Amino acid sequence: MDQPYELLPEQFQINPSLPIYEQFVEAIQRRIISGLIPPGSRLPSVRDLAAGRGVNPTTAARTYQELERMGLIVTYRGQGTFVTREDAVIGEARKVIMRKAIKEFKAAADTLGITAEQLLEFDKEDSNDIL
Repeated sequence: MDQPYELLPEQFQINPSLPIYEQFVEAIQRRIISGLIPPGSRLPSVRDLAAGRGVNPTTAARTYQELERMGLIVTYRGQGTFVTREDAVIGEARKVIMRKAIKEFKAAADTLGITAEQLLEFDKEDSNDIL
């Protein structure tokens, strides 16, 4: 019997300004690359995902289609949908998220009129003050 893994965190809140499937894709992607959903894990069916989150089955299907396009999940007809076992695919997805985070970090520093390095130095000093 497969151990169940929660695809989306219990406290997951839908942002009404973004498409639901995009929010699901990002949340599931992060859980896969962080190891919270291990490689080879069987995922719930599209219907189960939709019913569990109270969304249209089309939304759940689109979520899985996008994750499959990214290579993070694979579907075997008659067997189900599983997280890829390919470490390279998971590693590439991790790099994409890291690049996005770095870009957002640099943009935040720019809006403050400082460099990313200055922001990091502030964080380091601030952390030392807490200790």
